[in-house]
Amino acid sequence: SSDAGTGEEGGGGEEGGGGEGGGSAGGASPFGALLGPKLLTKEGEKPTADLLAGAAHVLLYFSAHWCPPCRGYTPQLSQAYAASAKAGKETAIVFVSSDRDQASFDEYYGEMTFYALPFAASGVKEALSAKYSVQGIPTLIALDGSCGVVDASARGNHADYL
Repeated sequence: SSDAGTGEEGGGGEEGGGGEGGGSAGGASPFGALLGPKLLTKEGEKPTADLLAGAAHVLLYFSAHWCPPCRGYTPQLSQAYAASAKAGKETAIVFVSSDRDQASFDEYYGEMTFYALPFAASGVKEALSAKYSVQGIPTLIALDGSCGVVDASARGNHADYL
């Protein structure tokens, strides 16, 4: 039942778009192509395709430790995700960091309850920022299970997905 029949909305000619019906097979998942092969969890790095398999929504959270509005919003988002029955199943959140160094990233990610793009994946972060026209932080972008944008400005509306 994870196929809601809305997979046609591909996102307008993605660069790496040949692997659409790949499910959770290695890097063939659309999220593996978008976010890279591994995401950081509280238990260390795990395959992106496995973590996001079957997710109806993936929220990309662009944020940073040094940003005061981010530091105000992160606890709200983190608590809502921790309390949600959909967390890690139907809905996943991925922190995309604009932190200046690994230590700041580590400290800030320590306050979060969701996944993160590894800090070393700065090239992926830059590509995501460009792809989704991220102008400032905090920004929360809601994607469907095929990487299509559902809400480009989901900050404050996260309860709709949790």
